[in-house]
Amino acid sequence: MPVNAVRLPASESPKETSSQSALSECVSRTVRRYLADIGDTACDEGLHALVIREVEGPLLREVLAWHDGNQSRAAAALGINRATLRKKLAAHGLL
Repeated sequence: MPVNAVRLPASESPKETSSQSALSECVSRTVRRYLADIGDTACDEGLHALVIREVEGPLLREVLAWHDGNQSRAAAALGINRATLRKKLAAHGLL
């Protein structure tokens, strides 16, 4: 196990996810799989930045589609203002 890795106690093993939301469970499972895949290889940009970059685009796309392209309603659902949403959409090539 890498130096900074932490093993979950048996009470928090991946099989016991009843207290986690479906989204949290999905993220946990995906991050565990990613970490297993890369092993000891360093993530140059940092894992946090990588996850945010990979998750934000699909999140914006799905919320915008859910609200039929209405940016004001999508921004409200996301808890951000419309200008911030437009900036993020442009950064992800979604405008």
